[in-house]
Amino acid sequence: MRKAFAVVLLLASEGVASKSEADYQQEWCKGETEVVMPDRSRADCVTDRYAIEVEFANKWKDGIGQALNYAFQTNKKAGIALILRDKGDYRYWIQLNSVIDYYDLPITPWKIEGY
Repeated sequence: MRKAFAVVLLLASEGVASKSEADYQQEWCKGETEVVMPDRSRADCVTDRYAIEVEFANKWKDGIGQALNYAFQTNKKAGIALILRDKGDYRYWIQLNSVIDYYDLPITPWKIEGY
């Protein structure tokens, strides 16, 4: 009985501690969320100036393509809000910004520190 209670308690605490991408998106976005694009994809956040992909740090490479696509479809500037869930994720922030800088990509990055 104690083992079952411990497992339930552990699972419950993990659920509270781990937030989904959508949770961060809702908290961070100062515009409209889940905006349907002409190609039926969904931009995570669209403001007056930006079409933004909200992405977990380890998926930064996917975020580049999505942000550029959303910007193209909305005729707005591209943005990526990168979610860093722990201090180790900072390496992805560096990688993202290095690629943006090297290729002079028209993407504005924001950091969401989720730790």
